Amino acid sequence: MNLFNSALGKNITFVRPEYFIVRGFIGIPHIKYYYVFLCFVYIVSVLGNTAVMAIIYLDHNLRTPKYIAVFHLAFVDLFGSSALMPKVLDIFLFNHRYVPYNDCLTFLFFCYTCLSMQVLNLVALSYDRLIAIIYPLHYQVKVTHRFMLSLIASFWVFVIIAVLIAVGLLTRLSFCKSVVINSYFCDHGQIYRLACNDYTPSYVFGVLLIALILWFPLAFIVLSYLCIGYALSKVATAQERYRAFKTCTAHLSLVAIYFLPILITFTMSRNIHPNARIINLSLTSVFPPMLNPIIYVLQTQEIIVSVKKILNIRKQSKIKVKKVIIK
Repeated sequence: MNLFNSALGKNITFVRPEYFIVRGFIGIPHIKYYYVFLCFVYIVSVLGNTAVMAIIYLDHNLRTPKYIAVFHLAFVDLFGSSALMPKVLDIFLFNHRYVPYNDCLTFLFFCYTCLSMQVLNLVALSYDRLIAIIYPLHYQVKVTHRFMLSLIASFWVFVIIAVLIAVGLLTRLSFCKSVVINSYFCDHGQIYRLACNDYTPSYVFGVLLIALILWFPLAFIVLSYLCIGYALSKVATAQERYRAFKTCTAHLSLVAIYFLPILITFTMSRNIHPNARIINLSLTSVFPPMLNPIIYVLQTQEIIVSVKKILNIRKQSKIKVKKVIIK
C-alpha cells in the first residue's frame, strides 16, 4: 500500500499545468508533408472501414459471430482513427500544440481505449478461428452471436476501467517543471515522466497495462495458431490443410501489421531515436485501420461474394429504372 500513498493521498496539493505542449518531431524540415500523408491515410481508413461495416450490415449472410467481430474491428478502427488523427492534424498542421490539461487526458483516454480494443478484437478473431478449425462440428454451439457480443462487451468494460485507472493515476501527479510531451499525441509514458513527484504508481500500472493489453493477447494469438497448426498437421490431405489455413490468412495479416512495428519499437527502445519512435508508433496507429478493410475485402471469399452480390443488385435496379423511364 505504501507504493500508492503518494498517488492516492487526500491531503496533498497537486500542481496541474494549464496545458501540455505536444512537441512532435525534432529538427525535420518539411515535416508537414508527413502529416498530409497521414491525413490521406485517415481518409482511406474512414472510407474502407465504413464500406466494410456497410457490406456486413447489408448482407444478412454475413451476420455470423465471426463477422460480428469483423464489424466491430471496423468500428473500432473508424472510432480510433477519428479520435486520434483529427486532433493530431490540428496540433501539427495548424500549429495548435498547446493542449489544455483536461483535453490532453481525454485525448489520451480515447486513443488508448481504441488502440487496446484493436488488439483485443484480434484476440476475439483468433479464438473464432481456433474453435472453427479445431472443433468444426461444435463451432455453432461454442461460438454463438450471444457469446461473441458478450466477449466484445467484456473487453470494452475491461479496457475502459484499465485506461480510467491509468488516467486517474496521472491526475495524482504534480507537474512543476517541463510540460513538453515528446510524442505526437498525449502519450501516457511521456506524461508521467514529466512529473516532479513520485510517479512509481503510474510506471507500475503502465507496465501492467502493456502486459495485459499487448503481451498477453499476443501470447494467446501465438498459442492459438500453434494449436491450429498442430490440428492441421493431422488433417489427411494437403488440400484440406490449405483450405482451412486460408481462412486464417486475413487475420494473420492483421496480426503481423499491428504487432511487428510495436515489437520493433519495444525491442530497440533504448537505441531508437525519438523521431524514429514517433514515426513507428504513428504509422502503427494509422496503417492497420487503413489496411484492415483492404485485407478483409481482398482475402475473405465471403466478403468478395457479398460485394459482387450488392453490385449486381444495384446494376439490376438501375437497368429496371432505365426500362421504366424508356417505357
